[in-house]
Amino acid sequence: MDTRQLADKIRHWGRELGFQQIGFTDIDLATAEQHLHDWLDRGYHAGMDWMTHHGHKRSRPAELEPGTLSVISARMDYLPPGTEPWQRLEEGHKAYISRYALGRDYHKLVRKRLARLAELIRAEAAEAGLARALVDSAPVMEKPLAQKAGLGWQGKHTVLINREAGSWFFLGEIYTDIQLPVDEPASEHCGSCSACMEICPTGAIVGPWELDAGKCISYLTIEHKGSIPEELRPLMGNRVFGCDDCQLICPWNRYADFTGEADFAPRHELDDARLVDLFRWDEATFDERTRGSPIRRAGYEGWLRNLAVALGNAPWSAEIEAALNERAHHPSELVREHVHWALAQQHARRPAGISG
Repeated sequence: MDTRQLADKIRHWGRELGFQQIGFTDIDLATAEQHLHDWLDRGYHAGMDWMTHHGHKRSRPAELEPGTLSVISARMDYLPPGTEPWQRLEEGHKAYISRYALGRDYHKLVRKRLARLAELIRAEAAEAGLARALVDSAPVMEKPLAQKAGLGWQGKHTVLINREAGSWFFLGEIYTDIQLPVDEPASEHCGSCSACMEICPTGAIVGPWELDAGKCISYLTIEHKGSIPEELRPLMGNRVFGCDDCQLICPWNRYADFTGEADFAPRHELDDARLVDLFRWDEATFDERTRGSPIRRAGYEGWLRNLAVALGNAPWSAEIEAALNERAHHPSELVREHVHWALAQQHARRPAGISG
């Protein structure tokens, strides 16, 4: 088998399947493994205890999938056109949802495409005993692998950046036992820029390439299941699911392309929704409107918690106070706590002469 010809075919198939770039690398992640251990030792993973599980499977691909010799790394653009992120962040009465979460859950779409690519590889190379598609479905160090495969470098905010495409893209991998020719690793091009560190609302980027997840709005609104620290709540603004500030400010994103994938287009007008309207969803509406959406990961209680914080940060309005009062006796202690905090913020902002 001519592995260079196979690599060319894989790139061609990848483009046909909607990926913007395919790269190849070996499985040596020794440097990334040490960085991961240092990060965990500092406690920067916050409540994501699953990051400490699986032994070395995350940083040693052949321990996750015995026989792995090469990793195929793929990226797919996801930024929907016309979603006006900066404008939404300035409209305090509207919800800001991370651009990746406005449409269909990427896990399903990207995994399906990668699975099809794996099928094509197995059909072309009969000797391939392994071609497993992975999209956040197993312990994988996707960003270090993508950097080694030439897809981009990890910026100071730790997000992968591509010189020609910015950072608005998803990653996925195929582990294979075929020894494929490796690509040149991407070099780092952040230079002296610190825009992402300076704009982070909560100061979660504590140093270049050092992210404290416990302060990160994406972690707090998605992965974190408990109470959001009070000192961080005012800093969250209207961000109710994820945060894109570090990507929005990155100068390399001037080169980013909009996605052509219809499934990544906003659903239920989530790119222009009022906080009050989302807060009034009952659980059945939440379940129906987040079916097949990344937002479901937060859960209904987490959704209400996040929205309550955003409503507390919003400009005062009688409608917001009324909506919060409607949930002041919610059966969830977590929701009640954040609603009462939000009401206190709204009361403090209420114009003189207006009674509650």
